[in-house]
Amino acid sequence: MSDLSTFLINAKWPAQHPERLQLYSLPTPNGVKVSIMLEEIGLAYEPHLVSFETNDQMSPEFLSLNPNNKIPAIIDPAGPGGKPLALFESGAILVYLAEKSGQLLSADAAERYQTLQWLMFQMGGIGPMFGQLGFFHKFAGKEYEDKRPRDRYVTESRRLVGVLDRHLAEREWVMGAYSIADIAIFPWVRNLVGFYGAGELIGFQDFPNVARVLATFVARPAVIKGLAIPARG
Repeated sequence: MSDLSTFLINAKWPAQHPERLQLYSLPTPNGVKVSIMLEEIGLAYEPHLVSFETNDQMSPEFLSLNPNNKIPAIIDPAGPGGKPLALFESGAILVYLAEKSGQLLSADAAERYQTLQWLMFQMGGIGPMFGQLGFFHKFAGKEYEDKRPRDRYVTESRRLVGVLDRHLAEREWVMGAYSIADIAIFPWVRNLVGFYGAGELIGFQDFPNVARVLATFVARPAVIKGLAIPARG
């Protein structure tokens, strides 16, 4: 039996199955990257809901695992060398799980780095830009008379979707074959046109290749399941 008692986070979210990978998350675009990945590779895990409504992410227990107070984070009781490994940052977790499982990240060196470049494209571009657009369009930004901040993110989000659309013109997935790049990117695209309701704002109808791949992505059984994990209370 794996011993997770040395991790402070276990005091707030006790592991019922300490032999399984522990996931601390919320079904946001960043959070579901990891639950989808875990469902895709078939690795046993135990999800724990980190509720923003009660500021769980600011609790000492969560900060002991991720000092950046963001979801998701994991503890793998069977990490490298058989020792528990704690990780935060969704991109790092995707790479770790791909390498641990030998799935969804090519063993070919060139393809591996090309996949990682698209992962970084999401982390450095799509995530931050779509998130800011979502704030200004759906939340407090609507109250601002000055629309220049919103329009700045509209323009950049549209540019990023255009980059992706051109890349997908002759590809089924970002790398041709399904990979962690798709798992990183498409929850954010889904959120942009769904939860944020910004599809019309950025002219999503102009990007048929992104729309095609998004539809295929959300129909995958592992994606359907992963999008709802952890279940909200």
